[in-house]
Amino acid sequence: MSRFIKLCSLSLLASALAGCSLIPQYQQPASPVAAQWPSGPAYLGVPAAKAGSTSADQLAWQQFFTDPAMRQLITLALENNRDLRVAALNIEAARAQYQITKADLFPSVSASGSGTSQRVPASISSTGQEYISHSYTAGIGFSAYELDVFGRLSSLKQQALENYFSLEETRRSTQISLVAEVANAYLTLLADRQHLQVAQGTLKSQQASYELTRRKLEVGAATELDLSDADTTVQTALADQASYQRQVAQDENALTLLVGSSIPPDILQAGDLETQGRLADLPAGLPSELLQRRPDILAAEHDLKAANANIGAARAKFFPSISLTASAGASSSNLSDLFKAGSGTWSFSPSINLPIFNAGSLSANLESAKVARDITVAKYEKAIQTAFGEVADALAVRGTVGTQLRAQQALVQSSQRSLQLSEARFKVGVDSYLTLLVAQRSLYSAQQNLISTRLSQASNLVTLYKVLGGGWQAPEQAG
Repeated sequence: MSRFIKLCSLSLLASALAGCSLIPQYQQPASPVAAQWPSGPAYLGVPAAKAGSTSADQLAWQQFFTDPAMRQLITLALENNRDLRVAALNIEAARAQYQITKADLFPSVSASGSGTSQRVPASISSTGQEYISHSYTAGIGFSAYELDVFGRLSSLKQQALENYFSLEETRRSTQISLVAEVANAYLTLLADRQHLQVAQGTLKSQQASYELTRRKLEVGAATELDLSDADTTVQTALADQASYQRQVAQDENALTLLVGSSIPPDILQAGDLETQGRLADLPAGLPSELLQRRPDILAAEHDLKAANANIGAARAKFFPSISLTASAGASSSNLSDLFKAGSGTWSFSPSINLPIFNAGSLSANLESAKVARDITVAKYEKAIQTAFGEVADALAVRGTVGTQLRAQQALVQSSQRSLQLSEARFKVGVDSYLTLLVAQRSLYSAQQNLISTRLSQASNLVTLYKVLGGGWQAPEQAG
């Protein structure tokens, strides 16, 4: 048994000392995007990043989303959303696969024991007499343990580790996307509720105008055409009211799906974008910073490192592989003598496999690994370009939406004043109903567009939070 232990120790030592890596030296690809964000009239309204300002990835989502209802919805989603749950389970599977691959670097040692009893009849016995024999064995050993001389197993372990890291970053990306989706879904619900309120208010106003026109028709101060136009506006307002009622219901259903469970009614109480849609501001920073904080880019880089490690495993297949099989134990015809002196047994069987002819399969396998690495490089570069484009688009919205919102607010005020004047002139018979109708429609359109613009402004901040690699950790972990 002591000789077997020495053999095992020598095998492990040889594996540790002789192992080498054939993995190509990793070099991060050059960034395929500009060093600065785009410039031009659309970006003039973007505030410059201040020194010492907190970047998106360092800002916990609880600090960015300040509305209590939105926080509750996001918390429920992080606990119950099934997509996030699948992402977490994928990490557990990758962790297990890494442990399996890592275990291949060590010999698998097992103990065994057996006993055999045999009766030989006199008719076939060499001595012409019946006899019964017994044999017992017990031992410990390992079989087909591959010495990782050329780093094949180490390369596979490194590949599994990078795959695990990639899935961890993918989970972070999924979580950030989920937080943004819940926030946008809630903001959309608030906006559609306001759309519904405007439609309901417009319906009441149109019904009042219809009644006024009908009375004026009865006294000869209006025409059938005026009454028909008034009825048209009433029916249009009814249709819009039904449409927004449907959208509000669908928004609530979308939130329930994202959250992954039923939503307490008190969370979805009435509110509006001005009071409940406020979000923290974020500095854009520089494009190069995305490489360190966007989880999808980090995941793509880990995929690239995994593909790089796979080349090392493919290279190692060109070299001999050495396997060891060894065992040691005891054997005796009597169970009581099994562990006595003189009953020990051992065996040691090294083997070597040297590839000679394989019809080019090893070369093809290496070429396939290199092509897979090149594909992963392209995907990594595409991930950077996509991130750059997403941030640039969000910054363009950020630079213009403020001006658009102010103009839309002024338009609503002007439309309200125009409607007041038109109503007064129509009541005294100075203008026709057509003038009043145009003023009503202009105000209704301006009010709805104002709500949509406010939604765009709030959603833009959520989008910036997401595309800048927004923080996902709890406040005590942030920083």
